[in-house]
Amino acid sequence: MANVNPYQAPAAAVADAGDSTQPVRVFSVSGRIGRARYIAYSVGFYLLFGFVGGVLAVVFGQVGTAVTLLAWIALAVVGFMLTIQRCHDFNASGWLSLLVLVPLANLIFLFIPGSDGPNRFGAPTPPNTAGVLIAAWLLPALFVAGIVAAVAIPAYQDYATRAGQARQR
Repeated sequence: MANVNPYQAPAAAVADAGDSTQPVRVFSVSGRIGRARYIAYSVGFYLLFGFVGGVLAVVFGQVGTAVTLLAWIALAVVGFMLTIQRCHDFNASGWLSLLVLVPLANLIFLFIPGSDGPNRFGAPTPPNTAGVLIAAWLLPALFVAGIVAAVAIPAYQDYATRAGQARQR
């Protein structure tokens, strides 16, 4: 029996097993993107394009309206790119992304889990960071809060006006 030093470094060929994940490429139709990143990026881009488009429309008037239209077209393109990657995550063809145009059917992209491990579209993306998870929860909440505020504030103002008129009688 050979003398084996129990404290020596392993002699086995231990190398990197290769990239077990692939980088996230937002502006691409190849690769994969998980649910949390899909939600965070989709809502984040929607809010960003909406804010920038609104500012351009106010600042530049008619020209800003045309630029805003171009911004919304760009948003639709980026949205389809993200949805194609989301389809790839659960091992489906990118053509399934056309379901984005069907009301309520587009919710499948939020609920179908991705494939564990590599699939025919590549390795999974890296694990979500805390920032991605916070954005995936916070941005949709801000979006819904904005819609609620857009409905509630005018309704409250109307109520206050009618209440003030009723007191004056």
